[in-house]
Amino acid sequence: MPWNDDVASDVTDELLWDPKVDSTAVAVAADDGKITLRGTVGSLREKREAKKAAERVFGVVAVDNQLEVRLLNDEKRGDAELRGDVLQALMLNSVVPKTVDAKVDDGFVTVTGTADWQYQRDEAERVAGSIVGAVDVFDEIELTYPEPDAGSVKEGIKSAFKRNARLDADDLSVKTSNGTVTIEGIVSSWAEHDEAIAAAWAAPGVTAVNDRMSVEY
Repeated sequence: MPWNDDVASDVTDELLWDPKVDSTAVAVAADDGKITLRGTVGSLREKREAKKAAERVFGVVAVDNQLEVRLLNDEKRGDAELRGDVLQALMLNSVVPKTVDAKVDDGFVTVTGTADWQYQRDEAERVAGSIVGAVDVFDEIELTYPEPDAGSVKEGIKSAFKRNARLDADDLSVKTSNGTVTIEGIVSSWAEHDEAIAAAWAAPGVTAVNDRMSVEY
């Protein structure tokens, strides 16, 4: 379809435009606004930046990031050395709690332990992924914040939606159950989508967010 070709072309151009991504070995496919990225990049940071670049493009409703990280020989690290650098970086970061640990297997980093808030989990995953030699990061950190009243969580999130200038609260519905928040509805951009997710995670006691939103332009 011509429209798919246009979206794929725009994503390709955006990847070329982004200086943080070497898209030489990246292939882009589009199917009704759903983008698939295939190929290889030189670091986990590049893989993440490629997805962000694709999401910025008008008409993109979803991104399936199948890019593989292939490290240059001088960037490959032994697991013990890589784990040591990850732990050092986590320890020096004031946002990451001391209850977070990490393990490494063949360059794949898994962050473990406990945290009170999702932003602490996100920061631990970001820090671990920024270390040279990390091929990918898996987040197994458990949230331990005491479970609040479900009604309070729901109303708090809806109020946060209404305060946010980027969100149309009337187009989104919120359901809560045992610490899990489900958001349904339509948003007009990935920026709006991410704002809604962030607002949900900011509520005390949320341990999981079920994203059922769709992006429609």
